[in-house]
Amino acid sequence: MKLEIELGGKRHLVELAQIGQRLRCTIDGVPQEADAVTIAPGIYSILVDGDSFEARVEPDGRGLRLIVGNNEWRAEVRDPREWRRNRNGTAEAEGRQQVLAPMPGKIVRVLVGAGDAVEAKQGLLVVEAMKMQNEIRSPRSGTVERLMVTEGQTVNAGEVLAIIS
Repeated sequence: MKLEIELGGKRHLVELAQIGQRLRCTIDGVPQEADAVTIAPGIYSILVDGDSFEARVEPDGRGLRLIVGNNEWRAEVRDPREWRRNRNGTAEAEGRQQVLAPMPGKIVRVLVGAGDAVEAKQGLLVVEAMKMQNEIRSPRSGTVERLMVTEGQTVNAGEVLAIIS
C-alpha cells in the first residue's frame, strides 16, 4: 500500500507491506522493518531495531492524532489513488490506476493504444459477457501506460486490462 502522509507540515511518501509477522515500511525511499501488534483498537505495540514503542492513533477531524511516549503529532494521510475533482468539476481517480475486468468475458474491441492520452470516463475497451457488450472506461485522465490485452482475448474477472498513469 502506498500512502502520502503529511506529518508536522512535511510530506512523506510511505509504502507498507506485510511480510509474515513483520511490517516492511519504506519512508521517503528509506526501508524500515518493524514488528507491530494491535493491543486494543487504536493502540499498537511496535518493535523497531530492538526498541519498543506504544503508539496511540486517534481520529482528529481531518486526520489523525499520533501519540508515542510524550510526543504527539497531527497527521493527514492521503491515498494516491483517491478521487479528486478535475478541471471539469467531475470526480476522477488520482495516481497510477489499474483497469480491471469487472467480469469474465472476451475483448471484442480495443479503443486506445499504449501511449494514447485519455480523459476520465473515456472508453478503453469493449468486453463481451453473456452476449452483452460492456465498455470499460478510464478511471482518470492521463496516458495509457500499458495495454495488457488484445482483441479476441478471453479475460477473467479482476484481471488487469490496462494501466493508466
